[in-house]
Amino acid sequence: MPANRIRLDRERVIASAIELADAGGLDGLSMRRLADSLRVTPMALYKHVAGREQLIDGMVEGVVARIGAAPRGVPWRDAVRARILSARSLMQRHPWAQTAIETRTTAGPAVLGYMDDLMSLMFEGGLSADLVHHAMHALSVRMWGFTREVLPTPELPADLVERADALTAYAARYPAIVRMATTAPRAGETCDSDEEFAFALDILLDAFERLDAAGWASDAAR
Repeated sequence: MPANRIRLDRERVIASAIELADAGGLDGLSMRRLADSLRVTPMALYKHVAGREQLIDGMVEGVVARIGAAPRGVPWRDAVRARILSARSLMQRHPWAQTAIETRTTAGPAVLGYMDDLMSLMFEGGLSADLVHHAMHALSVRMWGFTREVLPTPELPADLVERADALTAYAARYPAIVRMATTAPRAGETCDSDEEFAFALDILLDAFERLDAAGWASDAAR
């Protein structure tokens, strides 16, 4: 093999694809662009991945495999919380991962292993299979460290007079929205997405804990 020839394997292909997606998102990722970054022909990539979708499958696996392990020797709720917040911290470094995860049609070993670990932590905490099943559905995409935001509110005009008129009109028609937006702590500031995420996650985990303590069972189990 010539000295300047890059040794190509699946791991290198996936790692390079992740770097490209980190820089330009999934829309900027193509087999040709990846091949150019690796200084190989596009056909050389097909020895390691069947196509772009399989490439993205591998990228998801590569990122999920890096989620930090849950601390041991702590209550199940704390362990699950730490695992999910670790996932969030990792996904924030790879913004494309949300779209990639949500559009996958199959789950690889790393994805299945992560979900299995979350369920194992709950089982170790004494939660029933019935409650674990419903808890995983309730967590939904939040288990990966992201969530879907509510619809955006209208952007206010830059002109101060027009802004005042708009707020007056909104207050008359949507009083609860305006009350929250103008009187809540830090009103007018950009929301802290990490704080909002942790708040909702804690509500869910608290609910699972209370339901378990109350001996909750679904209608099907009853």
